[in-house]
Amino acid sequence: MRKLSPSEAAGIITPVDSLSVPLGPGVPGEFLHALDSRDDFEDFQVNGALLPDLFGVFTKPGVSYRSGFFGPAERFLLNAGVDVQFVPSDFRGFISMLQMLNTRVVATMASPPDADGWMSLSLHAGAHVAELRRAAADPDRICLLETSERFPRTLGIEPQYRHAMHVDDVDIVVEGDYTPINLADAPTTDVELAIAGFALPFIPDGATLQTGIGGIPNTIATALADGPGSGYGVHSEMFTSGLMRLSQAGKVTNKHKGVYDGYSVTTFAAGVPELYEWLDGNEEVRFLPVEIINSPEIISANDNMVTINGAMAVDLSGQIVADTIGGTQFSGIGGHEDFVAGAAIELSDRSLVCLPSSTSVDGEFVSRITPKLPTGSVVTTPRHMVDVVITEHGVAELRGLTVRERARSLASIGHPEVRDELLAVAEVWPG
Repeated sequence: MRKLSPSEAAGIITPVDSLSVPLGPGVPGEFLHALDSRDDFEDFQVNGALLPDLFGVFTKPGVSYRSGFFGPAERFLLNAGVDVQFVPSDFRGFISMLQMLNTRVVATMASPPDADGWMSLSLHAGAHVAELRRAAADPDRICLLETSERFPRTLGIEPQYRHAMHVDDVDIVVEGDYTPINLADAPTTDVELAIAGFALPFIPDGATLQTGIGGIPNTIATALADGPGSGYGVHSEMFTSGLMRLSQAGKVTNKHKGVYDGYSVTTFAAGVPELYEWLDGNEEVRFLPVEIINSPEIISANDNMVTINGAMAVDLSGQIVADTIGGTQFSGIGGHEDFVAGAAIELSDRSLVCLPSSTSVDGEFVSRITPKLPTGSVVTTPRHMVDVVITEHGVAELRGLTVRERARSLASIGHPEVRDELLAVAEVWPG
């Protein structure tokens, strides 16, 4: 193992090279920023997802970036003419994709070594754990961990899922001071509160919860924290600030899950700075690889599983668009389909897809519930998996309905400005 500064570590990248970094909070930020000063790249290929920062290296000639999940940084770089290309894959699919790419360098963030030399993989397990170990065992590849005291020391479930690597097992340790991304809470809107009000009756005491990213899932988690319910469990791809507040309120016990009882389990975490402080050394939250957390079979094995995710648009057949706008990539697939599918296996489980009924584009009203998806739309989750759709105007429970009954139910929760039009279409819906 070699200890290097970020600038020294940047020198390990050759003009023709390949690098994989994890999603979001796992991105080794100071190492990537140290590459900003390089101008000698000929064919440097980087694979990652949901960049937490704008890195100048991606604007350099000879550098290309493949992303499995777009965030604000990817959208900014793309609009600036940078070579950013989206790779369609759900989060679990990143595992085989990493094996296929077989990049020479695999890097991630970690906390500094403890007294025994173990570096916690901190905020991200995801799909990179196995690939880090494969790279470390291959003399032709490099396993690089960037450490920072600002990243919490988090735990897995031993012995099978130790969420750490030992200094003796990695090639390079970059000592830095990078700060985790701050996903500040936006002010809660009346629409989000209304949607949360419709969602809460679907969440019984003792339910096991998954919440996606965004204001609506956080609003629902906060409402549960302030409400009378209790005994919840957590099995969630992402651990959020809202889930922290639910735990701080004493509402999470993880006693009735059926899978990994006693622990809130997740594969990555992102939120406000308080979340990272709360996670440091917290034995109640455990980080597991994405193939465990996002497995529909394991998701369904939880008792009273309730999954909560968002969408960009829904058509009257129930098709969900969650990661594109007008066919243009906006975010990513992540675990959307997995958590909708996992909660569909058992009758006692529920999957809630929540979205405002409308939005505004260039000052024009746009309904997010549509008779048919516009030409060029890309479906994230197919109609046959969808259980419950919620807007600020109500609930459409689709499980077991005919295609025409589904259309009527979805039309009924559309925005009042277009609801009559939607209902008229539903009445003549084919089938």
